[in-house]
Amino acid sequence: MRETGTARDGSSDGGPVIRRVLITGAEGTIGTALREYLGDRYALSALTKESQPFPSHVADISDLDAILPAFDGVEAVVHLAASPAVETPWPSILQNNLIGTYNVFEAAHRAGVERVVFASSNHVIGMYEFDGVPDIYALDDPRTYDHTVEIRPDSLYGVSKAYGEALGRYYVERHGMKVFCLRIGSVRGNDDPLDPEMLASSPALLDLATEEERRVRMRATWQSRRDIAQLVGRCLDVPEVTWAVVYGISDNPRQFWDISHARDLLGYEPQDGAPE
Repeated sequence: MRETGTARDGSSDGGPVIRRVLITGAEGTIGTALREYLGDRYALSALTKESQPFPSHVADISDLDAILPAFDGVEAVVHLAASPAVETPWPSILQNNLIGTYNVFEAAHRAGVERVVFASSNHVIGMYEFDGVPDIYALDDPRTYDHTVEIRPDSLYGVSKAYGEALGRYYVERHGMKVFCLRIGSVRGNDDPLDPEMLASSPALLDLATEEERRVRMRATWQSRRDIAQLVGRCLDVPEVTWAVVYGISDNPRQFWDISHARDLLGYEPQDGAPE
């Protein structure tokens, strides 16, 4: 079933939208934002590792047979479930980010799912930022990185997300799936780029010692909850695109990850921006 619809942020192209959408990791920060902002536009279902206050299929993504029933009758999958910390050790990366990601793509393929939106990460190219700290956060720094730059993962976590992108491309080429890889910046449940608790959570590998350093980073990397929801919605709605790698940030005063490809290809128009 296809219908037209309007998202809570008011965005709509007036065309057909996919209706039945499965979210893996639906209990997390981004999953919660998608349920809040997109729940009245799509028929959402959830796959979670543990029981939640909302209906979900409870299974571990590292177990293919256990997750397969969640994909029945689904038109699209938003794959968020993973070990999210940059410092995640290898055993968890292997089970959750490699085996688990393969299982999600394979389950989607077996169920005949039309498209997958994959939560990749800026850490796929994280070494560009690592090499540029702290000057890269300055408003007058000219450096920008788009979807065409060579991948330079900064961690095993970044490697796992690069693997997910490559896996997605395989399912596009060999199985005709539509796949959208989102190199997401800093989305936080509090949704305030100046909140001290948010500013304390920058990746340890960057060694940003002061709150001021973390604040200017957030000025470049923040993405609001409604903007990530809009970006995912655009991936679900765009009719002709079969493959995309785009960055996910809001309309911030400093943007060293280039979101023009998301604007041009998907029609993404962020509604928020970190303060200058």
